Amino acid sequence: MDKIDKQILTSLQDDARVTIADLADRVSLTSSPCWRRVKALEEGGIIRGYHAELDPRRLGYDVTAFVSVMLENHRVDLGESFEKAVLGIPQVVSCHNVSGRYDFMLEVVATDLEAFGEFARNVLRTLPGVKEIYSSFSLKSIKHQRRLPLP
Repeated sequence: MDKIDKQILTSLQDDARVTIADLADRVSLTSSPCWRRVKALEEGGIIRGYHAELDPRRLGYDVTAFVSVMLENHRVDLGESFEKAVLGIPQVVSCHNVSGRYDFMLEVVATDLEAFGEFARNVLRTLPGVKEIYSSFSLKSIKHQRRLPLP
């Protein structure tokens, strides 16, 4: 990855809807070479997709919880079953297998605390192998970005 690729990535992180012509202007290329570079970044897996950033509060999600999950044991099949189940739950907006006391860290959205409580009881606690959950609630989002620093 060279300097121009990094400029392309920076521009796309700022505005993924930019046209190839405008992107080419920003990085001092013509459209065709710029398009080829973007395609190469996509095919190389550096660009994984293009997404709209939605405001959870405007969609009625006033609660964001970070849920630590401990599984009953560390059997591979149990972890895989848990991961597969989590993938099908839209309220879980991110899931990470983590080190430390807990096995997974989930980011969950809910309309309110009561809805989260019901979700925790009826969904999270019934997931395969769940032994314990511990929830912390976001009081205020200070920094929420998906922009990565480029090496």
